[in-house]
Amino acid sequence: MADTKERNQTSITGFILLDFGNLHELKILVFLLFLAIYIVTVAGNILIVALVVSHQHLHTPMYFFLGNLSCLETCYTSTILPRMLASLLTGDRSISVRGCLVQFDIFGSLLAAECCLLSVMSYDRYLAICKPLHYAACMNSRFSFQLAAGSWLSGSVVSTITACWLSQLIFCGPNEIDHFLCDYTPLIKLSCSDTSLMVLVISPVCFIFILPPFLLTLTSYVAIISTVLRISSSAGRQKAFSTCSSHLIVVTIFYGTLFVVYMLPDTAALRDLNKVSSVFYTILTPVVNPLIYSLRNKEVKEALRKAL
Repeated sequence: MADTKERNQTSITGFILLDFGNLHELKILVFLLFLAIYIVTVAGNILIVALVVSHQHLHTPMYFFLGNLSCLETCYTSTILPRMLASLLTGDRSISVRGCLVQFDIFGSLLAAECCLLSVMSYDRYLAICKPLHYAACMNSRFSFQLAAGSWLSGSVVSTITACWLSQLIFCGPNEIDHFLCDYTPLIKLSCSDTSLMVLVISPVCFIFILPPFLLTLTSYVAIISTVLRISSSAGRQKAFSTCSSHLIVVTIFYGTLFVVYMLPDTAALRDLNKVSSVFYTILTPVVNPLIYSLRNKEVKEALRKAL
């Protein structure tokens, strides 16, 4: 009996990602929409990385961080959209347990890294606007590299630990995930193992890991806005605010939708709202970033004009 129970508990080898439900006749239209988004996202972000690398006047901390953000979001959206596009095209929504855990690990690492990188970018703008005389000394090339590398590395710590812990759980059914990606909460709910200790440890750690970058970003922009408002001339205020307005738009979209997903309770009534909000911070933010930074930034537009 014990052997039979163990076999039943380990019988599930994959999950079914329900994505956006049964689209039927809209499937091709949704496929083309997400394909266009993916192409624009990858092309736009790679273009920004290429411009930052190839143009000498963009070799500053601000654009170094922007290049890192574009590289991160190219990887970020590539962990989600290719599988979703294949699912829409073939109708096969299955994903192996190992593939699901790998997607979660990469997705979680990049999500945490983006939180850290956005806070680093806000701190860079804080120094440039609030401490302009000390900016060159504080934000040198070595310190910029350390901040960017720390953002990439720190993002993988909690996510990898969580993914390794999830890999030890037993999944014995049901195997349907009402989402378009493998996330922490749905996987916990599908496990037949005792996850009380994991929830008790991982949830506060993840919260602590994401909260400080958000508070640093918030504090930086409170100081920036306060400094900008004290500038006497309107032209000076506009020039100072133009250097950080693009980043502020990105931060607002990213954290606004992120908090809707992870701070609101996971109930059936809010599940569709959570799924739509997830689309914003996982799919739409990466495609909006290159458009915002290129259209609202004179130096990027000038580099693009020279390249063309």
